[in-house]
Amino acid sequence: MALLQRPPNQAPGSHRLTSADTNVDAIPARERPAPARTRTGATWFGICVAAATLVVLIVFMLQNTRSVEISFLWLHGSVPLALGLLIAAVGSAVVVTVIGTARITQLRRRSRRQQFAVRRDDRPESGSYLADGS
Repeated sequence: MALLQRPPNQAPGSHRLTSADTNVDAIPARERPAPARTRTGATWFGICVAAATLVVLIVFMLQNTRSVEISFLWLHGSVPLALGLLIAAVGSAVVVTVIGTARITQLRRRSRRQQFAVRRDDRPESGSYLADGS
């Protein structure tokens, strides 16, 4: 453990790792660098969150099986309460997605127009070149 001993004038926890510190088990956990985040790790986390959400949704649907009357425009019918709420939530998500997509498309078009205008303004004028081609 001689590698990790600090000089007497250093405060605890102020040890800096050097290339001589090759034994990972000898490095205190608080001084080890955090592992890098990867796309695979983010995907795994997303799948776990989605699975947990689906479990909660299934439990909700199983507990709310009572039938309710629903009327929408010319449509009338009887559906389980959970299914009616799920349909309303999905419909709302679709509306939000459409509006968000329209806004993102609008911002991208504006950005492209501004970039094109900047490039066009940066070009030299046609009369600024010398007549002999140099």
